[in-house]
Amino acid sequence: MDKNKVFLLLGILVLLVVGLGFVGCRSIPKNMEPVGNFDLQRYLGTWYEIARFDFTFERNLSQVTAEYSMNKDGSVKVVNRGFNYAKNDWQEAVGRGRFRGSPTVGALEVSFFGPFYGGYNIIALDENYQYALVVGKDLNYLWILSRTTTMPSDILTEYLILAESLGFDIDNLVWTLHSKEAS
Repeated sequence: MDKNKVFLLLGILVLLVVGLGFVGCRSIPKNMEPVGNFDLQRYLGTWYEIARFDFTFERNLSQVTAEYSMNKDGSVKVVNRGFNYAKNDWQEAVGRGRFRGSPTVGALEVSFFGPFYGGYNIIALDENYQYALVVGKDLNYLWILSRTTTMPSDILTEYLILAESLGFDIDNLVWTLHSKEAS
């Protein structure tokens, strides 16, 4: 086989591998859709974490907040903050978010680690932008957020039922404590 055919076959192989990699990478779980008619300006500001799945990067955190604001380049500044009760210290992570497509769809990607982005998908949001249900790229990432440290039981129940119907194991939720004593 001559060199040109070898390079052509290698090129095709590389394209196939890369193409399959992109097809396999989803930023939202199957059968889920982010909210439409999304207004980022109304979403900006402080959100309190009501519940989450237990992630190593949030382990032992209480009083967790996420604050969203605009960067000069049009991306979203993300500041996640929580009190680590095991270390008796505040932790903060600053990241950058951007839309994956249309800015009227609640489908973003967020990075806290350089060029690596993860899905941030708002799949439920009340009309007043007070309560949100957010999922990541798969069934291992789920957050329930509120503009205050509490949430009405009817909305919480609605979000839990929705999450469970989509395949999330809501028994694994960690309920975030919010208290003044630890601040």
